[in-house]
Amino acid sequence: MAPFFYAWNPPDICHGESLNLYFPPACLDMIMLPRYLFALCSLCYVCAAQAEIYKRVDADGHVTYSSTPLKGSKKLHLAPLPTLAPPRVRRTEADDFPRVDAATQKDRDNTRRQILEDELAAEEKALAEARTNLQESAENPGTRGSKAAQGSEASQVQTHEKNIEALRIELTKLNK
Repeated sequence: MAPFFYAWNPPDICHGESLNLYFPPACLDMIMLPRYLFALCSLCYVCAAQAEIYKRVDADGHVTYSSTPLKGSKKLHLAPLPTLAPPRVRRTEADDFPRVDAATQKDRDNTRRQILEDELAAEEKALAEARTNLQESAENPGTRGSKAAQGSEASQVQTHEKNIEALRIELTKLNK
């Protein structure tokens, strides 16, 4: 039997035919049955968690533990289990990082800026030399070496260009 069925309303009750969803009392029991079973199982689980423990030692010295009383057994009164303290919150590296005042930080930023500007100037000078060497090797292939040497000089030009770009990015980040 389905949990519900459709019934047509009689035409004298409503003016025209319409579909009415009808739940007979037997179907309501079928719908509520899983809820009742869930509640019953939940109560049994709670009762099982509250079970008492019995200990019995027989004539041979064998110890038997049970959740139901046995002949000659004694009920054990156990102390509640200790609960663990919540774990301590770990400190992050930011908490341990030393703080400096604004003037000290400004001096550090100025020193870093100066270092970056010096490196940028040195890279620009090295780039100019690498470009000159590349141009000379292109104009005079016999005096500067083979094509492998020209490829090496071209690679040096690219490396210096990438370094200059990275230094400029760092300087813009520092100026923000």
